[in-house]
Amino acid sequence: MENSTLFNFEKSQVAKVFITILHVVGLFGLYWEKSRSLFQLITPFHLLLVTGILLYFHCDFNKGFFGFLFFSFFLGMITEIIGVNTGMLFGDYSYSGVLGIKAFGVPLMIGLNWFLLVYLTGGIFQKMIKNDFIAAASGAALMVLLDLSLEKVAVALDFWQWHQASIPVSNFVTWFLVAFIIQVVYRKLSFEKDNKLNLVVFFNLLAFFTVLAMIL
Repeated sequence: MENSTLFNFEKSQVAKVFITILHVVGLFGLYWEKSRSLFQLITPFHLLLVTGILLYFHCDFNKGFFGFLFFSFFLGMITEIIGVNTGMLFGDYSYSGVLGIKAFGVPLMIGLNWFLLVYLTGGIFQKMIKNDFIAAASGAALMVLLDLSLEKVAVALDFWQWHQASIPVSNFVTWFLVAFIIQVVYRKLSFEKDNKLNLVVFFNLLAFFTVLAMIL
């Protein structure tokens, strides 16, 4: 039993280091103009890889977990599809082809991103805050904090473009509201939510987009 626990500990440490290296390499790759187009192209694969590593350390693939996965993916996609095609909810924007295959103008990676960010931020607060609604609001607020840097980076790297003079406040309000709904579902569905990589992955993402927002 002790050897098994030690082995699992070592695997999680290796994963944390590997994920940090991935983000540092991605940071330099996207900053350097000669490699930027290549790193833009592999962005969806980076997202898939990080999500795959994270889920390797998830230990409860039950109905509750898959219910959360599908709900977060589809609600995220539906709201984005409405937003892209009507200019409502978030504002007037559109996605380029950089993030891969699209459904009704929205890359499927965006649905995965909604799942990933709620999983990470929800996991950070799941033991820290007992009240479901306060925890959901805290997780949603953390996602908005990330989006403040993400928006600038996404435009600079042509992930998506805004067709108006500035990013509207409605974008951040809708981000918070959609995130809050998904966070509540995350809290209410029963599955093991502890994951050793939650903090490391989220803070890598936050540092990654914050630094890029300052240097691009």
